[in-house]
Amino acid sequence: MTLAGYDAARGPITDASGCLALVSDAAEVAAAWSFAKILEHWSRKHPRAVYVPSRCRTEPHRQYAYGHKVWRAEGTDALRWLAALAKGAVYYDPGIKLEHASTDLELKRRSQFRVASGQIGTLYERVETVEL
Repeated sequence: MTLAGYDAARGPITDASGCLALVSDAAEVAAAWSFAKILEHWSRKHPRAVYVPSRCRTEPHRQYAYGHKVWRAEGTDALRWLAALAKGAVYYDPGIKLEHASTDLELKRRSQFRVASGQIGTLYERVETVEL
């Protein structure tokens, strides 16, 4: 993964036409997201967020558990997201979306970027724990 046109040491975007790209060892670009698209998407979808901690166990079968506390986060921008990505606090998690599994299979690629719970503060100005 590369951030073409972003100065990780100082933080600013140095090339407005730059992008986040998944690049193979042979320099082939598998996927790319322009900074313009990232800025628009992050600013529109993530100015406020709630993160719900969970636990997963796989035996005897996959089960999830959720507690009575969540993290409410506010105050972000795409430059915070890029800085967190450059530091490794945000990481790429490729996924496949499977629909109509019992009939004809339809696979849809989707890109997910994840943050570890201990790193949420790198993305937001304010993070508070809220009991439900």
